[in-house]
This record gives sequence, structure tokens and C-alpha cells, in this order.
Amino acid sequence: MRTLKRDYVQVTPLPNAEVVFGLLPDWFEDDNTHHPHSGLKMRSPREFIAAQTATA
Repeated sequence: MRTLKRDYVQVTPLPNAEVVFGLLPDWFEDDNTHHPHSGLKMRSPREFIAAQTATA
């Protein structure tokens, strides 16, 4: 949640809850596709899952 707040919420104008709810799916998609996570050896969740699937 901290990364979501830092990378998306704090840099986006959010006039109301409706705007926030409209943006959440894109934020989650971007986070899961592009942002590296230290717990996943600096891979995005999608990269990590792909690597796990390839070695299984």
C-alpha cells in the first residue's frame, strides 16, 4: 500500500472518491506489470509469476 500511495495517489489530482475508484484498476495493472518489488527479487509480480511458471 505504501508504494501505491507514493507512486500513484500522491502525484495524481484526486477531487473525489469516484475519480479514485476509476483510477484504481489502472494503478493495480501498472503496479503488477511494471514496478519491481524487493520481495520478488526486483521483478514485477507478472515477471515473477512468468519466471516461476517457466521453471516449473
